[in-house]
Amino acid sequence: MPFLPLFYAQQGISGSRIGLLTGLPPLISLLSAPLWGGFADVSQQHRRALLIAIAGSIGSIFLLAQVEGFLWLLPVVILYAFFMAPVMPLVDASVLMLLGERKDQYGKQRLWGAVGWGIAAPVIGWLIGRTGITWAFYGYILIMGMGLLAASQLRVSPVTIGQSFWRSLRGLLVNPTWTLFLLTAFIAGMGLAVINNFFFLYLEHLGFSAGFMGLSLTVSTLSELPVMFFADRLLRRWGARWMLMASLVIYVIRTLGYSLVTGALPILLIQLLHGPTFSLMWMAGVAYADEHAPPGLGATAQGLLSGMVMGLGAALGAILGGMLYQGVGPILMFRAAALGVSVGLLIFWLAQRRTLERG
Repeated sequence: MPFLPLFYAQQGISGSRIGLLTGLPPLISLLSAPLWGGFADVSQQHRRALLIAIAGSIGSIFLLAQVEGFLWLLPVVILYAFFMAPVMPLVDASVLMLLGERKDQYGKQRLWGAVGWGIAAPVIGWLIGRTGITWAFYGYILIMGMGLLAASQLRVSPVTIGQSFWRSLRGLLVNPTWTLFLLTAFIAGMGLAVINNFFFLYLEHLGFSAGFMGLSLTVSTLSELPVMFFADRLLRRWGARWMLMASLVIYVIRTLGYSLVTGALPILLIQLLHGPTFSLMWMAGVAYADEHAPPGLGATAQGLLSGMVMGLGAALGAILGGMLYQGVGPILMFRAAALGVSVGLLIFWLAQRRTLERG
């Protein structure tokens, strides 16, 4: 995924159109992830839905490697987004179901995803540096093919929905506490999208190789491991709301750091803040969604969370980031992102303070 903007740039696509290509999939995800989650909850076919989604994402990535030009890329990118969007929330929901009464151990399971990312990133980055961007597609197809085999062995027990699906869903959507949390997660998603979509283009602008880009991903992944491993303790000590606020504060520091340094070592040091930004936010979000989900709507709640963070937030972040990257350059883009997240953090903090005063 992080190498896709480089693939688009090598085809001569402008920064604003790269922003559109990276912004469209999250918009599709906004609808796709909750839709797949709802289907899985209603049909109690979580594993089958996951297998179809993974297989569809593999096929669409194969097509993406074959096409050229913006107009050809557009429909294939939409197809990829439709299938890829539900994979993470379906896996999260399945893991929480399998854990049963041990849901606080979710982070210790999720950290293996970070390990896989950390191993793959430098290998694929090295291969891209030696043989070209095509290896990003080969690597995806190979690794997700193994993921398809692993997912086929999941055994998820059905969970009965307490009342009608639509009544349960309506109750979840009108919960003001849940809505505020989703809004803040949306702001976090916008900020993360700026890094996810334009950090590699910024490194290329600074003259760094694909190998260094892969190394930077490995360093960022290492920072996820302690956060995920101790997520149960962090949740008990801080709670999901304060974990989310902490992640936003550290995000502001991270983006400002990118705008101030250009050397290899300082950039790698800043990458160590990835864990306290993304991982804190995601651990808090998954726990909060599971806590507020009505019985039997676990996948739906995780899909809504993913739709706001990886969907609407990521879409607007990518589109606005593309406009800023082309219009004012990467340094001011990062600073604008820091400012936007700071405003969102202030709104969330004020809302929490008002809630506590009423309580």
